[in-house]
Amino acid sequence: MHTISPRHGARNLLLNCAGAQKGEHLLIAYEPPEFGYFDPGAAECVASEAKALGLSVTLRDVGFSPDRPHLDDRLRGEMDAADIVIFLARLGDQLRFRDMPPDKRIIVSFALNPELFGSGFAKAHHAGLEDIKDRINMALATARHVRLTCPAGTEVSGRPEMDLDPSGDTTVTRFPLSIHTPVPAHSFSGRVALPGFLTGTGSRYYENYTVEFDGPVAALMREGRLTGFEGSEADVARANAHYDRVSHLFDIDRDAVHSWHAGIHPGCGFPWPMRGNYERWGGAAFGNPRILHFHTCGTYAPGEISWNVIDPTIEIDGVEVWRDGAFHLDRLPGGQDILDGYPGIAALFEAPDRRIGLGPPS
Repeated sequence: MHTISPRHGARNLLLNCAGAQKGEHLLIAYEPPEFGYFDPGAAECVASEAKALGLSVTLRDVGFSPDRPHLDDRLRGEMDAADIVIFLARLGDQLRFRDMPPDKRIIVSFALNPELFGSGFAKAHHAGLEDIKDRINMALATARHVRLTCPAGTEVSGRPEMDLDPSGDTTVTRFPLSIHTPVPAHSFSGRVALPGFLTGTGSRYYENYTVEFDGPVAALMREGRLTGFEGSEADVARANAHYDRVSHLFDIDRDAVHSWHAGIHPGCGFPWPMRGNYERWGGAAFGNPRILHFHTCGTYAPGEISWNVIDPTIEIDGVEVWRDGAFHLDRLPGGQDILDGYPGIAALFEAPDRRIGLGPPS
């Protein structure tokens, strides 16, 4: 990981993402470290840099509610009074597809600690990442055929029917921006090779949030519907039981496959063991180009159960824009212009962080 001072990542968040101006009021809604997700120092890092830039800062402990996230009256009032709201808390991620106060700059940070704020993940210029997202979105929106494969045997294809209206994406801004707009899955069919587990999406948290398999398991889908699993009898039963339980728990469409996206941020490294905290892994690692992520179980984004494809190859009209988990921005129309315009981002593409918590990077 390209280590620099955490203040540089915080400054990128405040200036290039939030558009902060001297004299504005910043509300930092933070989740305390005792919940095991955000590390000590993350909120303080952002607050310190904000004060140095001349902002007034309010820090608000919003705790963590696993399955009933909501904006209480006090928090809503504090958000209404702020110019900028930054969530260093899972609450912002849980509510990212829901109504938020209008006319506010609301940002959810996926930099979980000073280490990530002091890495290429947080330092990469936010405007450059927005340009990358726009280029990918346009390529997908105009594509006639997209094919998804991976070394483990994924084989999915379809024609994207993108919704690029702002209402088709989240109601908040992600920092760092690390994925393109999710691609609706209703026009895709095939076989998704799972990486040995099923885990949640960060929408809601529940007991037995992750189930692991003893052997290879693949999910089968047709036109955005889960049609079954391939694997040993025990593993298939375990997968089906998980879907039965979660869909009944929240009274949602069990077999819906809502959408998919891939990581676009070459500096998005996850240097900790995935199995130490699947919840944290799912909330921080998905922006790495080595991960392609499906939203399933529920007719809404992000659903409640994710499929994760490792080291995907994504062909857009026959062009391998991703190849075995490496994202080739220069293969997109206008991609080289972005690399030329943002040398820091170009350096990350030259030496990407391939760590995703699965052991030594490939």
